[in-house]
This record gives sequence, structure tokens and C-alpha cells, in this order.
Amino acid sequence: MTNPSHHEPEAPRDLVGVGIGPFNLSLAALAHPLAELDAVFYEQRPGFDWHPGLLIDGATIQVPFLADLVTLADPASPWSFLNYLKSRDRLFPFYFAERFHIRRAEYDSYCRWVAGSLPGLCFSHQVDAVRWNSERDLFEVDFTRLDAQGEAESLGRTYTRNVVLGVGTVPYVPEPLKPLVESPIVPVIHAADYLEHRAAFLAAEHVTVVGSGQSGAEVFLDLLRNRPAGREKLHWIGRSEAFAPMEYSKLGLEHFTPDYTRYFHALAEPVRDRVVSAQWQLHRGIDADTVAAIHDELYRRTLHGGWPEAVLTPGVQVRTAGRVATTKVELHLEHVQQGSRSRLTTDAVVLATGYRERPLGRLLAGLDPYLRRDSGERPRVDERFRLVLDPSVTGAAYVQNAELHTHGVGAPDLGLAAWRSATILNSLTAKDPYPLPARTAFTSFGLERPEERVPAQQQARQLTPLVD
Repeated sequence: MTNPSHHEPEAPRDLVGVGIGPFNLSLAALAHPLAELDAVFYEQRPGFDWHPGLLIDGATIQVPFLADLVTLADPASPWSFLNYLKSRDRLFPFYFAERFHIRRAEYDSYCRWVAGSLPGLCFSHQVDAVRWNSERDLFEVDFTRLDAQGEAESLGRTYTRNVVLGVGTVPYVPEPLKPLVESPIVPVIHAADYLEHRAAFLAAEHVTVVGSGQSGAEVFLDLLRNRPAGREKLHWIGRSEAFAPMEYSKLGLEHFTPDYTRYFHALAEPVRDRVVSAQWQLHRGIDADTVAAIHDELYRRTLHGGWPEAVLTPGVQVRTAGRVATTKVELHLEHVQQGSRSRLTTDAVVLATGYRERPLGRLLAGLDPYLRRDSGERPRVDERFRLVLDPSVTGAAYVQNAELHTHGVGAPDLGLAAWRSATILNSLTAKDPYPLPARTAFTSFGLERPEERVPAQQQARQLTPLVD
């Protein structure tokens, strides 16, 4: 990986990025050609690493390959997925493969290619604190350089006019199951660590998968395909009322456009909270091809009579859990609609229970006096992805994938990565190096559309009300 010198510049930087996941990697790639911009990105891990525990053979990402790090903002960028293929002499094979949705492992490889060639990325650098220095009118960022074993090597500090936080998400474990995950004896893991423990789960007598989203479906399918017919001994349960496919209609996908993001941001806070909770099928459903593959595999196992020993039950929540002796787990279940309860004894559990935004409290403790919050004590984020800070703070603190509550379901979606990065860079430089489209959806999500978004000649005619 390319790393800047350990000696920080005397002049303040223009931008310091915290975290190097796909979103900040997108920002770094689009910032690269802006020669006047001095930007550096810090990441505590030794290299780029994107959900390694879920790079299951054959699993695809749920957005088209055009939703790479840069293309939807700059199709001519040297950091595009197509240029990655060209650099590997794979353009023609990809052309004939006719794949719009690429393998997850291939997306990871593409990101590693960008991270391995792009300057300004500091891996093995753990950011400890971000503060506003009112005397210098700058942010100060404290970090620790880590050695190959992840141990502290030295301390550093840099000053910057702007910061961007892209620290990602963390695996979510429901409260009843936390004691089991924390016990080294009991085979209970989050799906984020599945591949590391896959052999043990394939060898287990009975396995339960908890979680009815995409990760749960992929883990269940992988286990099903690799366990003997008639002796599968699998349970798959989830809180959702159905193992439902993700909303993937053409107009449904327009919820992942800049148009919808702007519409959502303008809604009242209580309305935004209600809308997000109701839109689970837009981002927590299962890819239709994965649903079909699971059904095909189950059906194949009925061809010679009998049913596979696999139980799939949606609408179930885990109330409590505990160990039975030292080798088994007992899950106390409740069916949400029936209100009935039962117990399930199993030898191993995979928790495909999703992710939550990584808490920013410790990192932003130094900014807390300046931070403006909503009624739920969440940071307020403006339309350009800036934390709303006290006017005395002249710099900007941007966030990536920490704004679900203000910008909606597109916040964690890879398809909006390049657009959000371009929006941030346009805001930061005040020069619009990346002209962005005025309109991106056929759907008009509200009755009013800000005039500046659409040229007058393209605006639809407004209806005249019959009554006031």
C-alpha cells in the first residue's frame, strides 16, 4: 500500500479522512486528480479489507458494476472498474460473461487494486480523536501508528481545514445472544466471521441461521449446498414476516437516487424515522436470484422422495438463549404473529443480524460542545453531508454512511458512493469539479420540486388546484 511520510506537513491539510472503506476510498479516488487538494486518509487496518467473512463463492454485490467507486460521477476516471479489468487483461472475458452484477470477491479485488495504487492512503494508522482548535481555526487529528502486529508504534497529530468520517459499520448482535458470542466455547458467531469458521459449521451436527436478510440467505444456501441430502439438519429463522425478495423494480430503485435523497432530507424528522423503518424491503430483503437458488436446492433434494431436513421459519424472534452442557445452545423462540413460544436446541449458530453505524461518540468527543443534535440525540447532517456544527467552527466535518436518519436508505448503498463523494468535493472546493445531474429519477417524490434542480424547459407542467 502507498503511505505518505510519517512527517506531517507544516501547512494544514485541506482534508483528512478517517477510515478507508469503499466510501472514503471513492472520495480518495475522486480527490486524486484535484492537484490543489492536499488530502490524506487514515485506516487502522493494515490494508483494505471489505467484509472478508462474507466473500462466499458465487455471492454477488447487489448493485450493477457501474456503481463502482467513481463511474457515476466521472466515467473517465482511471479508477473505474472497467479500467481495473483492462489493467488485468480481463475486458474481453468480462464482456462475454455479460454480468451486470459482479461477484463480491471481484468487487473486493477491484477495491484492493485502487487502494494499492492510490496515493494518500495511510494504513496501520488509528485515529484516536478529532478536535476543533479554536486558536488555529483548524481541526486537529490525533492518531497512533501501528506496527505489523497492530501494536502502538508512535503517536502523531495533523491539522486540517476539513475532515470526513467514513468509519463504517459494526456487526450487530442482539442482546439475548451477546453472552453466547462472548463465550469462546459456544459456536455462535456473527455472519461477518462466517468464512473463518465455515469448516466448523459444516462439521456441526445441527446449525441454526438467525436473520432473514441477504447475509442470512447466503450463509444458509452455502450450508445447504454442502451438507448431505436428507441429513441437512438446518434451521433458518428471522424476525421479518417473510423471506422476502428485495424491492428491485425499476421505479422502486429510484429510492436510491440523489432525487430521493434530497426529498427525504427535506422531510420532518419524525416522518423520516417512520419512513426508514417501513422501507426494510428496499435494503434488507434478499436478492431474488438467491431466493431462487435456495428454492432450487431444496427442490432438488426432493427428487427421490422425502423432504430435506431443513426448517425455514420467518416471523420468529429469539427471546433468550443459553448453553446446554458445553456443546449445545438452546434458543428460546417466540413467533411474532402467533404469540406462541418454543425452544430450539442446536449445535452452532450463525447470526446474520446485520450491522449498525459505528458509534462516533468517542471519536467526536472533542467536537461535542460544537455538535448540533436532533431530538433523538443524533448528529444533525446537512444536505451536503456536513455535520451541523456551531457557527464558530469554520471548517467542515463530513460523514459517509452515518446519515441514514437524515438522508434515507441510500446512505449505505454503494450506488450512491460516487455521487456523495462528488457532492462532498464540490462543497469542499467550492469549484464544482464534478458537475452533477440536475435530475436523476422519473418519480417526483413530493408535490413540490425545487425549481433550481430542473431546467425550466424540462419541468413538468404544474396542475392548477380546483379549490384552495
